[in-house]
Amino acid sequence: MAWVIVGLGNPGNEYYKTRHNAGRMAVEHFVSLVDFSDWKEEKKANANVSRGLFGKNIGVALLPNTFMNKSGSAVVKFVKSPKAAERLIVVYDDMDLPLGKMKLSFDRGSGGHKGIESVTRAVKTKNFTRIRVGVSPETPSGTLKKPSGEKDVLKFILGTFKPGEMKELEVMFDKVAQAIEAIVLRGPLVAMNEFNRN
Repeated sequence: MAWVIVGLGNPGNEYYKTRHNAGRMAVEHFVSLVDFSDWKEEKKANANVSRGLFGKNIGVALLPNTFMNKSGSAVVKFVKSPKAAERLIVVYDDMDLPLGKMKLSFDRGSGGHKGIESVTRAVKTKNFTRIRVGVSPETPSGTLKKPSGEKDVLKFILGTFKPGEMKELEVMFDKVAQAIEAIVLRGPLVAMNEFNRN
């Protein structure tokens, strides 16, 4: 059974460097570091797909070409049962974490994230691993500067990262790639213990 690594975001150049695309960007970065195939559009799944091996484990990286709230329709083409979902890793943006931080979790709720809600509905289980990528700036004292109210939240997540923020993200994307490998090779629990300490 393959490991399926999904980067959530919105397709199209206008969304490319937006905060809501942090998960998609992280998985693109991961594929650039490992010996996976070039991205190929698979019309049936409505997704860009890249394949490779982690040792003896088959890996499939997936970027849904649907909007965020329909992400599950691409994922379910590769994850066909709750059992298969145990080998699913979903990487996505999280406003409740500061920029430059990430958190791993397993079998958790969506926290209101529409992409995770869509994936959970499609695969009919919460039993999969999530890598949450922080996208909110912090004040010097460490308070998160995140918007409230639907309009401001939408403006924020569809806003683009500044050049300085992109530098921080790139460092974190390296950590995300390490975390993905740790999940596949050593299991979600070991990876959580290792990466959630920092």
